[in-house]
Amino acid sequence: MAVTVEEAPTEGGGATDRRRFNAMAALAGLAAAGHPYLLTGSADPANIGMEQVRLATSLVEDLRRADAAVGADQLCDVAIHVHTRLSTWAASSNYSRAVGDALQSALADLGIQAAWLAIDADRRPEARPYLNEAITRARIADDPRVEVRALTQLSMLLRESQPGEALHCAEAALRVSAGWATPRLTTLLHLRRAHAHAVLRDESGFSREMTKARRELERGTHEDDPGFVHFVNSQELNGIEGLSYLELDKPGRAAQSFREIIANPSPGHRRNQVYYAVHLSQAMYQQGDVNEAARIALDALPAVSRMNSGRITRHLAQVHSTLATSRRATTAAREFVSAYDLAVKA
Repeated sequence: MAVTVEEAPTEGGGATDRRRFNAMAALAGLAAAGHPYLLTGSADPANIGMEQVRLATSLVEDLRRADAAVGADQLCDVAIHVHTRLSTWAASSNYSRAVGDALQSALADLGIQAAWLAIDADRRPEARPYLNEAITRARIADDPRVEVRALTQLSMLLRESQPGEALHCAEAALRVSAGWATPRLTTLLHLRRAHAHAVLRDESGFSREMTKARRELERGTHEDDPGFVHFVNSQELNGIEGLSYLELDKPGRAAQSFREIIANPSPGHRRNQVYYAVHLSQAMYQQGDVNEAARIALDALPAVSRMNSGRITRHLAQVHSTLATSRRATTAAREFVSAYDLAVKA
């Protein structure tokens, strides 16, 4: 089921109502797809068959589509609830060995999705237990593809706080996927390593991994691409490059990368485009161009207000705080600060 959610009208109701409208529309889509059995409080089944496992597996893809449409803030609790429900089934119901292996993989995949939603909802501390559990379940089920997805997500989670461990996770994913990884998956793993090297202030390591990522991306898509690499494209490559240059205190180079994204938008990945636009504002401020930083932030404000992404909301709040307290306050900066304050109150 493709969850398609149109933007709520911008006039009246405010950002909170628009976010609630989008989230409720996405959840209604999940229920319509046949998931109320997992979403509601009906009695746990005494026996589990492949039909229930396939239902849980399809929910992961539906959550991913809903997330792309409306962001993670409202969906995070849904994913956590379903993961808890399915874990109870796994502990208390009867099933065959084959169903048990498939159930382990489904739970691992659902845990990874819950972890991502927690990251995007800016609830990062909640994410790691799901990823640790997912790696264990993937090992039990002997499912290397799910294990690689979990390691890839764990590398992203840890890159700012524990960049050395993030490197190890990406390297482990490269080892596990050797022989079957598609170019886009390999691109993603090199991007994970590139960003971690940048946080570690290792510019040569960053450059080396970016070169490998570009080479792999140029090999194109593949029919065996796993669903979770759908966002790996030139926009994402430029975005990770820009974030890494910010870590390396090179805001000019970062701004060039972010402007490439603005100039060549990826319509199917609107949230990532907005995320990187907010970082472009940050890069321009670090370059000393307060007016341009404020203009970019003001342009991004309506899109951020329409999204359910605590991660992007927090980054824009940091830009607001920087411009509101800057000694280089300008008319443009004051205009953004006022517009932001009004949007927050709406």
